[in-house]
Amino acid sequence: MLDELRQIAIFAKTVDHGSFRAAAQALQLSPSVVSSHVGQLEKRLGTALLYRSTRKLSLTPDGERLLESAHEMINAAESGLQQISNQTSQYSGVLRITMPALFTQSILIDHIAEFAREYPKVDLSLDFSEMRRDIIADGFDIAIRAGDMKDSSFKAQKIFEFARCLVASPAYLETQAKVKSPSDLNDWDWIALAPVRGKKVEFRKVRKRQSVQKMNSRISANSVHAVTRLARVGSGLAIVPEYIAAPHIVAGELEYVFPDWSIDPISVYAVWPSNAPRDGLTKQLVKFLKAKQ
Repeated sequence: MLDELRQIAIFAKTVDHGSFRAAAQALQLSPSVVSSHVGQLEKRLGTALLYRSTRKLSLTPDGERLLESAHEMINAAESGLQQISNQTSQYSGVLRITMPALFTQSILIDHIAEFAREYPKVDLSLDFSEMRRDIIADGFDIAIRAGDMKDSSFKAQKIFEFARCLVASPAYLETQAKVKSPSDLNDWDWIALAPVRGKKVEFRKVRKRQSVQKMNSRISANSVHAVTRLARVGSGLAIVPEYIAAPHIVAGELEYVFPDWSIDPISVYAVWPSNAPRDGLTKQLVKFLKAKQ
């Protein structure tokens, strides 16, 4: 189908310019290539579209019918491209975005980079922080938040979620007795991500649910990267995003603990003020990120 569309467009351009040579110059192709495309189209359709002479080209009856449809197709395509071009060009300015530092290695960054390419007049300022920033006081247009949203005056839209996993270093696991289920992990050493120290953790399996009632966290940190590092050096168990753990699993620095049990994923939201100064641009970013789910 793509070949036919290309051939139809070249056929229309040839008729509009009156010769293969003139069409070739407009399309930046050789005359022989243009002639070949038209010939292939005629062969595919089983009919002649052009009367050829040494002086000029003229349309056959079938060529006249196809030319009308070809112009409709080309006009529709050009109209669609123009609409998209107008839409992307109307967005401009600077968007200041704050988000947790745990997203520095996530697919979210790829999506933001894609947004920047699609909207070249938009500048993006990204802030990564271990602490939750105040959107209004700190001058941000939008925040990316992980976890359930509390009731507030801000607008919020879920844009994706990420999987979590329980991991530990091979060296740490060798020091522990074999256990049969997650509920046996209550007394193990846990590395907690502040401020969730001591929080219950639920594990799920098909038609089963177990929980670690209270993590015995001798160490807590407010950085998921620090938590991951502490797990790698044998400080205990840690629950971290799958995308952060994966390369260390491959490298043999971490192992999954009870991989056949799952932990609820974390929802991620875009949050912005209801009276945002760049509300249209902010909403366009949110719409773009949501479409990537």
